[in-house]
Amino acid sequence: MQALYAFELGGGSQEEVDLRVLLASPNGKQADLDFARELFTKTIQHAAEADKIISQHAENWEFSRIALLDRLLLRMAICEILAFEEIPPKVSINEAIEIAKKYSTAKSGQFINGILDAGLLALRVEDRIKKTGRGLIEVSGVDENGDVPEE
Repeated sequence: MQALYAFELGGGSQEEVDLRVLLASPNGKQADLDFARELFTKTIQHAAEADKIISQHAENWEFSRIALLDRLLLRMAICEILAFEEIPPKVSINEAIEIAKKYSTAKSGQFINGILDAGLLALRVEDRIKKTGRGLIEVSGVDENGDVPEE
């Protein structure tokens, strides 16, 4: 999150942010650092796609008026959902909500939850969620027409 924030505001290159923020973190394990670097890179690579998904589901909100931290958290979560086959979507959503509650506005958790829930449903309907591994493949509850059956 810090690296994405620095990248967005600082205007430097990904490599500069990587060196200043990610590699400078003294308390990380190598596996955590590797994941953070991969998430940072992939979030930047998928930013345009994530922004499109956010804009489609942020009803009554201009994209530019969404708080920067909320936009970055939404981008990260959407990136995890689309590009990290081993991370369950619910984990990505829950982590984004918890970070928003701690570091963003009072209503950010609810806002992020709403956008990500709607985005996830749309991505499932479009058959764009590709998860592998034991316990990661979910039954979507969406039929072949994209309809959610009534309970």
